[in-house]
Amino acid sequence: MLNTKERRKYRVRNSIIQNNKSSRHRIVVSRSNKNIYAQIVDINGKTILQESSIKIDDKISGVKKAQLVGKNLAKKCHELNVNLVVFDKGPYIYNGRVKALADACRESGLQF
Repeated sequence: MLNTKERRKYRVRNSIIQNNKSSRHRIVVSRSNKNIYAQIVDINGKTILQESSIKIDDKISGVKKAQLVGKNLAKKCHELNVNLVVFDKGPYIYNGRVKALADACRESGLQF
C-alpha cells in the first residue's frame, strides 16, 4: 500500500507523461531538508543533465539555493539547445523552494 506522498508523486508524473504530446523534456525536481536537485529527463526516461545545490555554500537560504540551481540548470539547457520543457514537481507543493527553482528557470529563458 502506498502512502499519500507516493500516490501523489505517481499521479502527477503519469499525468505529465501522458499529456506530453509535443515530446518535451521534463525538469524533475527532488528536494531534501538541506538541498534541492533538478534534472532534465528525455521522453525515454534517460537523464540528460542534472544540477544540485550540494556544492553551494550553506550560509544562504534554501530559496536562494533553489534560485541558483534554476539559473544554472537553464544555462546548461541553453548550451544543449533545450528550450521547451515540462515541469515535473513530483509530490511537492508548488511553493517555496520548488516555485523559486521554476521561476529562476523561466527568468533564464526556459519555456514551460
